[in-house]
Amino acid sequence: MKRYFIIYEGTVQGVGFRWRLMQIARKNDLSGHVRNCENGKVECEVQGENVDIFLKESLLPDRFVKVRDHFVKQIPIKEKEKGFTVRFGNDT
Repeated sequence: MKRYFIIYEGTVQGVGFRWRLMQIARKNDLSGHVRNCENGKVECEVQGENVDIFLKESLLPDRFVKVRDHFVKQIPIKEKEKGFTVRFGNDT
């Protein structure tokens, strides 16, 4: 199992990107969260067995989403974390 902290840049806000990431995470039985940043980027923490599949699928363009760049860092696992959520503002 791995946990990634990911920052996405590009056309990623106001286009349903967070909801798409939530669907990918739930489909792959992953936990974590995603949120918009004030600088126009989207940040995500995701963990589970299929995080590499999540990362690959999250970078695929669609009609509205265009990920121009991304940053990935492996971080420590959060034990007992369940589910994947979309966070708003400074939710923790």
